Amino acid sequence: MKQSLELKFAQRLTMTPQLQQAIRLLQLSAIELQEEIQQALEENPLLEEQDDGVDDDDTELLSNGESDTEAAQSEPESLPETDIQFADDTIVADSMAGADWEDFELPYAPSRHNDEDTGLEIDARSSAPTTLRDHLLWQMHMTLFSETDRKIAQVIIDSVDDDGYLTSSCDEIKHMLEDEVEVDDDEIEATLHQIQNFDPPGVCARDLRECLLLQLRLLENNSDTADIAKRLVSDHLGLLGTRDYSQLKRLLKTDTPRLQLAIQLVQGLNPRPGSVIQPQQTKYVVPDVIVKKIKNLWRAELNGDTLAQLRINRTYKSMIRRGDNSTDNKYIQDHLQEARWFIKSLRNRNETLLKVARVIVERQSNFFEHGEEAMKPMVLSDVAETLDMHESTISRATTQKYLLSPRGVFELKFFFSSHVNTADGGTCSSTVIRSLIKKLVATEPPTKPISDSKIAQLLDQQGIRVARRTVAKYREHMNIPPSNQRKSLS
Repeated sequence: MKQSLELKFAQRLTMTPQLQQAIRLLQLSAIELQEEIQQALEENPLLEEQDDGVDDDDTELLSNGESDTEAAQSEPESLPETDIQFADDTIVADSMAGADWEDFELPYAPSRHNDEDTGLEIDARSSAPTTLRDHLLWQMHMTLFSETDRKIAQVIIDSVDDDGYLTSSCDEIKHMLEDEVEVDDDEIEATLHQIQNFDPPGVCARDLRECLLLQLRLLENNSDTADIAKRLVSDHLGLLGTRDYSQLKRLLKTDTPRLQLAIQLVQGLNPRPGSVIQPQQTKYVVPDVIVKKIKNLWRAELNGDTLAQLRINRTYKSMIRRGDNSTDNKYIQDHLQEARWFIKSLRNRNETLLKVARVIVERQSNFFEHGEEAMKPMVLSDVAETLDMHESTISRATTQKYLLSPRGVFELKFFFSSHVNTADGGTCSSTVIRSLIKKLVATEPPTKPISDSKIAQLLDQQGIRVARRTVAKYREHMNIPPSNQRKSLS
C-alpha cells in the first residue's frame, strides 16, 4: 500500500463556551432568566446592575439589549435577516497609570448563601405549608386514643396518599405493626373509622364510593334527596358514570326532578378530599413580549420589566494591568471576559426573541382581531425561513416564552399549528378546528349531545374535511368528554 498525504477542507460547527451559554439563555423562561442573572451578579464581581441616574458615558457600559432593542423597535426593517453570530469577544487589557495592587483588595465573589449580614436563616424566611399528613397527625394528637390505637392511627395516616385515599389494606397495616404491637382486624377498622371522621370530609376512604358516602354521611341531611344520593352512590355509581338516567330512574323508583337534585348533591362532593389540604406549587408566568395595537397595526415589544440593565464594574476593570500575569490580575481578566460574554448573550437573546415575536404577530394579526377562528396555519419552519434561522433556534425562542395581548396571555408555541385541507383547496389551522369543535359542543342540546361523527359532518358542511378520529383527538386534547358522558337530564 502506498502512503501519501492529502489536504482536505471541511466546515464544522464548534460549540464554543459562549455559544453554549447563548443557547442556554435563549431557552430559559423569564423567571428562570431572572434567577440566572441574579446568580451571575453574585458570582461575578465584574458584573453589576445599572442603577437609575448613573452616568452612561463609560464606553464599557452595556445592557442586556435595551439600546439594541429600542433601535429595533423604532426601525423594524433594519433588523438583520440572518442568525445571530455568537463570536468570541477579546479582552482589551486596560492599564491604570500609577496604580498599585497594594491599594486594592481582590474582589472575590460573595457567597450565595451568606446571611450573616441580615441575621436571618434561609429556612426561617418562609415556613413550609401544612401537608395533609401534618393535618391528620395534628387531629390524631387531639383525639383520645389508647397507646395501641395511636400506633395504628400513625400507620394509617402514613398510608394516605395526596388525594386523601388509604393505600394499604388491613393485612398490610397489621404487617407494618407486627414489630411493635399485635393487633387484629377489628382494632384496625375501629381506628380507621375514627380517622374517617377527621377533616377534610371523605379522607382516608379506600375507594371513590366510600369517599362520597363518608361526605354524604357528614352532611346529616335526612331529606329524600339525600337518601336517593346515598343509594345512587352506594349501589349505582357505575350507571351514574355512564349517565344512564333512564335505568337510574327505574332502579331508584324516582322521577327526573328528584334524580336531578340527587345528582347535583353528588356532583357537589369532592372526589379528591386531600387536595383541599395538600399544598400545591404555584406556577407564575411573566410575559416576555407585550402586543399592542398602534395606528391600526399590531406591534410586539419586549416587556421592559424583564430587561435587567447590566454593565461592567468600572472600578474593578480599571485595576487590570497589561502584561501582568499575576494571579490577581488573571482573576479579574477572566471575570471581565465572562461578564462581557454574559451581557452579549443576554442582548442576543432579546434580539432573537423580539424578531421571532414580530414575525408571529405579523402572521397571526387576524387572531388578535377576531380570535381563534381566524388563526392561520403556521409551523416552526415558516418563521425559520423568514428570519433565515434554524428551526431549533425558533423552538428555543418560543418555548416557555409568553405573550401578553388584549386577548390574554399565550405561550408563543400556541401560535404554531398544523393544517388540514379545505374543500376549496385551501388550508385550515388545527387551532381553528378545535375552536369550532368547542363552539359546537357548547351549543349542543344537553339531553342529546352530538357525537364525533356528527361534528365531523357539521365541519364538512363548512368546507373543513376532517375524519371522526381527528375530531376525537382534538376533543380529547381539550379535555372534552365523549358524547355519552356529556348527557344531562335537562
